[in-house]
Amino acid sequence: MKEKLQDLAKNLQGEFYSDALLKALYATDASVYRELPLAVALPKTTEDLQQLINFASKHNTSLIPRAAGTSLAGQCVGDGIVVDISKNFTEILHLNEKEKTVRLQPGVIRDDLNRYLEPFSLFFAPNTSTSNRCMIGGMAGNNSSGTTSIKYGVTRDKIIAMKCLLSDGSEVTFEAITLEEFQKKCIQQDLEGYIYRELYELLKPKEVQEEIHRQFPKGDIHRRNTGYAIDELITTEVFSEATGKLNICKLLAGSEGTLAFTTELTLQLDDLPPKHSALVAAHFKSIEDCLAAVEPVMARSLFTCEMMDKTILDCTKNNLKYKDNRFFIAEDPQAILMLEVRDHHQKDLEVQLQALLNALEEHTKSYANPVLTGEHIEMAIELRKAGLGLLGNMDGDEKAVACIEDTAVSIPHLANYINEFTAIMKNFGQRAVYYAHAGAGELHLRPILNLKVSKDVKLFKEITHAVAQLVKKYNGSLSGEHGDGRVRAEFIEEMVGKKNYQLFVEVKKIFDPQHIFNPGKIVFAAPMETSLRYQPDRQEPEITTFQDFSDSNGILRAIEKCNGTGDCRKSVEAGGTMCPSYRATKNEKDTTRGRANVLREFLTQSDRPNKFNHQEIKEVLDLCISCKGCKSECPSNVDMATYKAEFLYQYQKENGFSFRNKLFANNNKANLFGAKFSGITNSLFTHKISSGIIKKMIGVAPERSLPKVAKKSLRQLIDTGKIQLIPQKKIGQVYLFIDEFTNLLDTNIGIDAIELLVGLGYEVKVVAHEESGRSYISKGFLEEAKVLANKNIEVFKDIVSEEIPLIGIEPSAILSFRDEYLRLAEDREEASALARKTFLIEEFLSAEIEKGKITSAQFSSEKKNIKIHAHCHQKAMSNVKHTFDLLNLPENFKVTIIPSGCCGMAGSFGYEKQHYEISMQIGEQTLFPAVRKAEKNTIIVANGTSCRHQIKDGTQKNAHHPVSILKDFLLK
Repeated sequence: MKEKLQDLAKNLQGEFYSDALLKALYATDASVYRELPLAVALPKTTEDLQQLINFASKHNTSLIPRAAGTSLAGQCVGDGIVVDISKNFTEILHLNEKEKTVRLQPGVIRDDLNRYLEPFSLFFAPNTSTSNRCMIGGMAGNNSSGTTSIKYGVTRDKIIAMKCLLSDGSEVTFEAITLEEFQKKCIQQDLEGYIYRELYELLKPKEVQEEIHRQFPKGDIHRRNTGYAIDELITTEVFSEATGKLNICKLLAGSEGTLAFTTELTLQLDDLPPKHSALVAAHFKSIEDCLAAVEPVMARSLFTCEMMDKTILDCTKNNLKYKDNRFFIAEDPQAILMLEVRDHHQKDLEVQLQALLNALEEHTKSYANPVLTGEHIEMAIELRKAGLGLLGNMDGDEKAVACIEDTAVSIPHLANYINEFTAIMKNFGQRAVYYAHAGAGELHLRPILNLKVSKDVKLFKEITHAVAQLVKKYNGSLSGEHGDGRVRAEFIEEMVGKKNYQLFVEVKKIFDPQHIFNPGKIVFAAPMETSLRYQPDRQEPEITTFQDFSDSNGILRAIEKCNGTGDCRKSVEAGGTMCPSYRATKNEKDTTRGRANVLREFLTQSDRPNKFNHQEIKEVLDLCISCKGCKSECPSNVDMATYKAEFLYQYQKENGFSFRNKLFANNNKANLFGAKFSGITNSLFTHKISSGIIKKMIGVAPERSLPKVAKKSLRQLIDTGKIQLIPQKKIGQVYLFIDEFTNLLDTNIGIDAIELLVGLGYEVKVVAHEESGRSYISKGFLEEAKVLANKNIEVFKDIVSEEIPLIGIEPSAILSFRDEYLRLAEDREEASALARKTFLIEEFLSAEIEKGKITSAQFSSEKKNIKIHAHCHQKAMSNVKHTFDLLNLPENFKVTIIPSGCCGMAGSFGYEKQHYEISMQIGEQTLFPAVRKAEKNTIIVANGTSCRHQIKDGTQKNAHHPVSILKDFLLK
């Protein structure tokens, strides 16, 4: 087979892989399943797909279609060839504004589509919690719904046509056809004609249709994905007295890629929702009270009716990204209903809002009903959307497991259903998690299980079966929107009856007799407890690390927090930082998820004494730029930069440290030596010939400029008394951490910072301390970094206080005290205590502004336009708002934040020859264009030394530190 796969790879225009790294990357999705595929294909053309279909037919293998890989039921996991369309099938092909339709390829991201449609006042309504990375093809495969379904319907309702490849490789377009057109199709002597003829013979008999109506989920449950949607076909003029046209797309939607391979879709669009909106967050003291409120509030014309329970809410308390989104929560509710109303006119909205509040007051037991408007609505909705990822952040091996999270029943039955469900959970010793789409009769209910132990694997199946029986009692759908996949397909026969299940088998046979399309999903499923991510009752791998990962019970469990939901795959336009390298390459191996998958795979499966010693891990981490975006933006707080530092340390112990890595790690020592002869050093660094030789010797990109060292370091200037540290009128004191970058490379910024602080009335205290260790950490020299961390903690632990905090200028350096030092320190308690009193200079100054100690009257009233690019570490561990608020203090400063992610420089990464191109691609995503478009007199602000260097090299414009700007406009 190996030679056959190699021959196939040569004939494809796209990419094709069968190596261990790529197979590990694609062995999982967002479900609990793991199965190594035979190979991975990233097709470029329809012809590539046809070749893959022919290969699968000829060589008795299968194709597993995959878009963003966010499926929760294991739809993207299998032992065949994973076919990833997310990189190349991403075009929006045609918009018909008049008909309100759009034709596109399946790899278009849902939110990207809506950004494209917004200028035309149109949108694609189905809205999943993964909408910033999930793709239309995956949404069609799962018949996705999301928060808007109560108003706009589900994906199946929006698909007009699908261009597909059938199991013989032939290309067809399925769309709505009349009875006459259907009869013409049946005459065709090809696979398409055969499909129409056979479906007619299969579904036309009256007794067949009666059995479908009798056994299928109730018709008022609009979220129903159990099995194939043959009930949608028989309510057309071809099969009954109805007048509707027949559209096979209704069947393909929700078929999980098991019937055909979709290459294009045509979608029906809607007008943008009314612009005026309000959201009521109704608080309840019990789950029962919350659910009992759903039916009366749904009598109002709601756009959203979503639920969060206490478990979800508690997950947000200490989450770096979402804790600020909890502003509307009153006391300690057991559950919250989020109820949104909209209208084209504000006055009419207020009428609707009051009617909703009256309904809550009169017909429910809500104890608080805060009303949210504007950006606060989106903050609350983001909190709800984050639920899935937040659950994955539970410490330890027990997790909220997706198996019964997708059940849907009629709204009048919802409260009783949940009461019985709760009783079932109690019988299993469970306290379930409740959240999601209450207004659609669907709640994402999850048991807390440890699937590493066989007793909980047994419970996994028993609970699912018991709930399936309860769902059947209420004629509900076991899968409301997430699909059957591997986790629920085993119970489909019980849900729809043996006769209807046999119809599903026949439908599969008609479309795909050789089972080449995603076998084992919907029909002929393996037992749900097989092919799990973790081998039950396994011997946990023993992994010794240099850093302290006790907060996650070891590095492996920290990595295992990644549940695969793929937040790291969102596009540049979605905002945020992660994952910069993925945004440049669009390769799965460059996502945080991909890196976590590979780390988990090799740390678990490796039989080597040093489990980190694998070239595959090195390759997958190569483009991780340690931006820390995942530390805060990933709902599970997966901190890949920290894992990379540990990997580099462990790997280099076995394989040695390269000269370039040693040089970059010892960057400060090199600069201290160069500074002794600053004139010569700077001449060598700037002269074309000499700098070229230096760059070639150390592996720096020839296009990259080298930084100049200062003639006099900041410390030297302070020691010689050339900088005043004590103000004439003192209002406070601070200790200033003089980081290695400010000391030797950005000395002027250090001077500006001190002059600003002193000018504002703060005494600046400077003591002897070590460099931060940032360059050692980034290159995996953790022993050296630990020495520095411990020395710095020892220096500051007894002198820094709440009254006299420690502040720093360079984000990556000062924020090490709040991040890496906590894993490196000998005394973690001392490190934590110091971390709480350590601040970025913008944090400190903005806090002093809030206290009223600093006012706009202290600054010039001159008008200035300012654009801010914030350092990634500030975004991850602090907040760009501090810089924004600080620069907004002068009354005539007009300040905006560039919605950029990482600049792409990332310390030494952007210098390195093999990384230069990616570095500049990352810069071009948002930052460089925004800087170039800025008016000539606009001041560009960047508080990171790497960021300023990158902006200069990428745009030939100078960026300034915020303290320099404020110092220049400080009134003397």
